[in-house]
Amino acid sequence: MSKVIWHVTTSVDGFIAGPDDWMDWVFEHRSDGPRLADEVRETTGAILAGRGWYEGAEGRYGGAAGIYGGNWSGPVLVLTHRLDDEPNHPAVEFVGGPVEHAVAEGREAAGSGNLEIFGARVAQQCMDAGVIDEMVVHIAPVLLGDGKRLYGDPASPLVGLERIDQDGSSCRYTVQRS
Repeated sequence: MSKVIWHVTTSVDGFIAGPDDWMDWVFEHRSDGPRLADEVRETTGAILAGRGWYEGAEGRYGGAAGIYGGNWSGPVLVLTHRLDDEPNHPAVEFVGGPVEHAVAEGREAAGSGNLEIFGARVAQQCMDAGVIDEMVVHIAPVLLGDGKRLYGDPASPLVGLERIDQDGSSCRYTVQRS
């Protein structure tokens, strides 16, 4: 059965993007944990991303065509409130909420592959809704000091994780449901 996987790189101090969605530091450290990154890429059937990820990727990193350095292609669903906008790539589709609906659409688009989650806010919504099965986290050896947090705010619930695989400073976890 396919899974919903949150695939993310974080700085040691817990940020997944720097100020103004700056992510160049991620590309400088992508050699650590290549086996896990390759496994995720190879099993991904579709991606569900947030609007912030989409706009940052479109403006700086080649958009949908730049995912995994251009080594992945497939459907990308972007959770957004602005459904009247037109995506800049034929593989991109804008979808509305709630997040459970967007995940269901993403799973359908993924076919027998996994649905991969990109972006901070959509990942938080998916975690809060209990729809993420696994996380693959790459820890980059940098301190950003500010930016978008990996997860949570003061009201976020505790989420249990069980490590099931490790490759260098990259880990795969199952999300423990209560």
